[in-house]
Amino acid sequence: MTFGPVVSADWLADHIDDPDLVVADVRWYLDGRSARDVYETGHLPGAVFVDLDVDLSAPPSAVGGRHPLPEPAAFAAAMGALGIGDTTRVVAYDDTGGITAGRLWWMLDVLGREVAVLDGGIAAWTDELSTATAAPVGATFTASAWPADRLMSADELEASLGGDLVVLDARSPERYSSGGAVDPRPGHVPGARNAPSADNLSDGVLRPAPELAARYSALGAHERPVVAYCGSGVSACIDLLALRRAGLPDGRLFVGSWSAWGADENRPAEEGPDPG
Repeated sequence: MTFGPVVSADWLADHIDDPDLVVADVRWYLDGRSARDVYETGHLPGAVFVDLDVDLSAPPSAVGGRHPLPEPAAFAAAMGALGIGDTTRVVAYDDTGGITAGRLWWMLDVLGREVAVLDGGIAAWTDELSTATAAPVGATFTASAWPADRLMSADELEASLGGDLVVLDARSPERYSSGGAVDPRPGHVPGARNAPSADNLSDGVLRPAPELAARYSALGAHERPVVAYCGSGVSACIDLLALRRAGLPDGRLFVGSWSAWGADENRPAEEGPDPG
């Protein structure tokens, strides 16, 4: 079978002991709960804990947002320390159907690595969980520049407004419309359509490809270039994964997302619900 962008729990159960496979626990909580503490109470056997704030992000800033991409060398070092090398297959999971694990999926995928998200996350795993902390063997992960054609900067996005670009905001309808406690100000990028990350799921698993294709085609993604953003460049990644599963062209990620755009008062903003 073709590996990714998602794999089933049955597939993982058959391959979890493969020496060239690393299972990555990418749970993370917007409310500040310790994901590491949750990992230590129970995780998939052999899974390594991936710290979204440390391993998958550079320090936050007003310009870069809450979760900027790390420098290539820093990301390579983090992956190598987790036992993820240049030829390692990775299965990432969380407890939100891939909404945070999708960030690792996107980062590895754009670098050409083999990676998938566990469909349904930890809830789909019916075998026993482990409390043993994994001790990965270091691996060689070659540093590579983040590909410009899969990213979009705030300046590029602003210059594209009003054109053919489809801008997708993966936040909830409430945050899209009027902001939330973690948002620097209310609103969204002018002209952006609301494509909530949670709507890619049904009963905790990714919707079938035809449903996703219909969803994103209705937003214009079948015939126009797409950029996705969210609060800080995390949950938007599951929108990009959903595009892949739907068989539609890959979109780009505005990593800084609303945490960067909204922090700059000179950037335009709109409020109100999706025009539909």
